[in-house]
Amino acid sequence: MQVLTKSDYAILPDRIKAAIIDALLLIAAMYAASELLNLFDNVPNYVRIVIAVLLFILYDPLFTSQFGGTIGHSFSNITVRKDTDRENYIGFPSALVRFIFKFTLGWVSLLTVTGNKKKKAVHDYIANSVVVTDK
Repeated sequence: MQVLTKSDYAILPDRIKAAIIDALLLIAAMYAASELLNLFDNVPNYVRIVIAVLLFILYDPLFTSQFGGTIGHSFSNITVRKDTDRENYIGFPSALVRFIFKFTLGWVSLLTVTGNKKKKAVHDYIANSVVVTDK
C-alpha cells in the first residue's frame, strides 16, 4: 500500500465542485425521465416517484462503488477509495451508507474536511473511505 501525503487527498473546493456537478446531472436526469414518462398515457404517480427516488438514491452509491466516484468526482479528478486499502474502491453497502450520511448531514459533513490530515468528511469516517486526487 502506498503512503499518501497531505497533498494527495482531495481538497474541499474539488469536493464541492463534484457535488454541484452531480446535483446538476441529477436534476437533468430527473427532468429527462419526467419528459420520457410524459410520452405515455396515464403513468401512475407512484411510477414517477419510484424512478426519481431510484435515480437519486442509487446514482452516488452505484458510481462510487463501481467506478470510484460519480461523474462529478471524475470531472473534479478525485476518487473515493477504501481508507485501509487505497488500491480499491469502497463496496456498495459502504457507498450506500456513505451517501445516506452525506445526504442527511448535507454541507455540515464537509466542514470536517479541513480539520484532519486525510481531509475526511463525517461520511468518510462512517464509511471508512477517503477521497484522493487522481494523478
